[in-house]
Amino acid sequence: MFRFLLKLIICLGLAIAAGLFLLALRSGDVIYSAYEWISPARFHQFDNLIRTVATEHQLDPMLVKAVVWRESRFDPRKIGSAGERGLMQVSERAAREWARENQVANFHADDLLDAKTNLEAGAWYLHRAFQHWEHQKKPAVFALAEYNAGASRAQRWANNDATAPMSERAFRSNIDFPGTRNYVASVLERCEFYRKRGRM
Repeated sequence: MFRFLLKLIICLGLAIAAGLFLLALRSGDVIYSAYEWISPARFHQFDNLIRTVATEHQLDPMLVKAVVWRESRFDPRKIGSAGERGLMQVSERAAREWARENQVANFHADDLLDAKTNLEAGAWYLHRAFQHWEHQKKPAVFALAEYNAGASRAQRWANNDATAPMSERAFRSNIDFPGTRNYVASVLERCEFYRKRGRM
């Protein structure tokens, strides 16, 4: 009887493990899905806030979550090598522009370690980048390059004419920062991953 129960438990365990592996495989990113199951709070704790802030700034919430994933892996206390802070790794300069534009009194750079403040500033900055490139057929590539490398570099990659239509492919080939090329590709891939599975 004991052997039978042991075999049954082992078979059930293997069946559950195989099922979870197949689900992870179908998700398109086995490692991400495994981490998500192990630590669901870390991967989903900001979803409602991301959804709210993205909607306020007329952005796709899945794209904003993809930026958060790429920038900080959902760590609201992360500080980057150049002093960028929080979930969306917002620079102090960009945050001060946001604070001035939105009349945020007594703003301090460490306020960016607050998730809501960081998402507000980051989404505002990303939305502004989309506005710069709204005439392009696929503005996401241009806006993400600007978000990562700055407006002046993105303008240069667009041959210093943001108003002239340019193919996404031509723009990408002009990006001479491998880090920015990889950044744009990885954010768009992660956004597509969220879209395919139908949730953030």
